[in-house]
Amino acid sequence: MSDKTIDYYSRNSEEYADDTFSADMSDIYGRFLPYIQENGRILDLGCGSGRDAACFSSMGFSVEAVDGTPELCMIAEKNTGLNVRCMRFDELDYVDEFDGVWACASLLHLEREDLPDVFWKIRRALREGGVFYCSFKYGTSSYERNGRFFTDLDEESFISLASETGFSPLDLFRSGDVRKDRSGEQWLNAISRKV
Repeated sequence: MSDKTIDYYSRNSEEYADDTFSADMSDIYGRFLPYIQENGRILDLGCGSGRDAACFSSMGFSVEAVDGTPELCMIAEKNTGLNVRCMRFDELDYVDEFDGVWACASLLHLEREDLPDVFWKIRRALREGGVFYCSFKYGTSSYERNGRFFTDLDEESFISLASETGFSPLDLFRSGDVRKDRSGEQWLNAISRKV
């Protein structure tokens, strides 16, 4: 993730957290969590406000939360009661630790050519048969908007990326944005298993 994108989240951390914490992700939780064993261990990668980590913790899962923006890490710690690790995606150093990795609207800030390396690091962090969720704005473009960089993916580009990095897609689906005033935005959601 670029310094410029992290700087955006540093400057706008309170506003971003307020905008995202109450978003209803229950439909997507309902598709991801059945793949995770009871009391399983989940990495919330790019946890932002801590919304998802807080929910998973409340459901009895063991959660590790990380984010690359120090200000968001502090907000997430307040919202979750967890120690949130401040690290960038390319610094991911876990090995065989998680039953699931949850990367909601986070990896989309990587350059397209950096995605395979991070996917390999995510694969390494997962236990045998572990499951990985990620979401990208739907499309095929890469661009900068309002101080943040984005890479969009569609089904074809995700399947290609997954197959080259040791993942087998289990569930690919599109959804609208759950934040208020964003219903026109389309997202690609992907749940994949480590193979």
